[in-house]
Amino acid sequence: MPFSAGLLGLPALATAVQSASSPYRRPKLKITDIRTAEVMGHGYQLHVRIYTDQGVVGHGEGTDAVQGGVPLVRMFRRFLMGQDPLNVDFLFERIRTSGIFAGAQAGQYVATLTAVETALWDLAGKALGLPVYQLLGGKMRDRVRVYCDSQTNRRDDPDAAAKIQHIRDLGFTAVKIDIDERTDPMRWDAVNWTASNAEIDNMLDKVTFIRESFDKRVDVAVDMHGRYDLTTGKRVAKEVESFKLLFLEEPVPAENVDAMRDIRESTATPICCGENLFLRHGFREVLEQRAADIIMPDLQKCGGLLEGRKIADMAHTYYIPFAPHCVVSPIGTMASCHVCAAVPNFLVLEWHWIPRLELWRSFVQEGDIIQKGFVTLPDRAGIGVEMDEEAVREAQVPGTPWFEASGGTQE
Repeated sequence: MPFSAGLLGLPALATAVQSASSPYRRPKLKITDIRTAEVMGHGYQLHVRIYTDQGVVGHGEGTDAVQGGVPLVRMFRRFLMGQDPLNVDFLFERIRTSGIFAGAQAGQYVATLTAVETALWDLAGKALGLPVYQLLGGKMRDRVRVYCDSQTNRRDDPDAAAKIQHIRDLGFTAVKIDIDERTDPMRWDAVNWTASNAEIDNMLDKVTFIRESFDKRVDVAVDMHGRYDLTTGKRVAKEVESFKLLFLEEPVPAENVDAMRDIRESTATPICCGENLFLRHGFREVLEQRAADIIMPDLQKCGGLLEGRKIADMAHTYYIPFAPHCVVSPIGTMASCHVCAAVPNFLVLEWHWIPRLELWRSFVQEGDIIQKGFVTLPDRAGIGVEMDEEAVREAQVPGTPWFEASGGTQE
């Protein structure tokens, strides 16, 4: 009996597997171009499109460390042109290992490669007629839970009540606040982030205010942005135990694994870290040393969708949840959702666009992808959303090209 839909109950998957497994039926695609656009959303975003000789186009996005990534994309062209885009991991490794002396361990190189890798998955899904989650092993959930960065944390914020009600109306089941403030009047030093007693009291008041503002069913997370020292991190983690936080994010910088582990071992508050770690290699020691209760790779800069899946799988062997950092557009967010749907240890995904809601809702042709605090995975091929170029051009970084072909012509 042939490998068929009747055997798996997944007609599209069975057809795609047969097509990909039969050389004479496999899509004969070749990469013909790679182009970029630069957008200001929640910070700078690099968008990458990969073109093929059969008109199939993949779209990916990178963030944060991708500033200055356009020249890297031009450099990556020599590894991509004429290649089969369905060999995603081969192309990823080819580019990564070719950059050993060019910074391919982390930072700008990996973040830019992430946008390329994501575009390859979108392209592969479109070529095979399958959503990306199916190529990552299939989905374990139909929708992905999202938490909202609240954009308010103070009782004396005159707009606090309206902002909090807006979050309630949007239906989120989890929120996050920041408690690191350079302008806190109780800070006595512009450089040293050891918090004074009064500064810690202000932090606790922020947490108390937000916790009291939401129903108990709404989880609260707190971010310290890796700014503080070990002394402050330990004190705050202990002080917030009574709030039963979803997590406390990066009380110290994540690169000192021993310090992070010291804090984790000193408190019952779940400690989360990882938004600025890259590749599986960046998470290895955090996991081996039990330095975090929850990991949060950013899937639009840590290495890409398959790399994110591999990081989640590593964490799963330590029974550690996976809660990705995410500040990108609906394109990158939906790409992250495909990974979140495909792994068993997914907890929650970040969303940071409430001050830019109009742009968020118009960014893709499909409209707002978040409904009542969840993203439902589409059955469409690839990532499953397409940019609304007329709307997004309003947020284009001035003076930058818009998906110009290698010869300088615009798409």
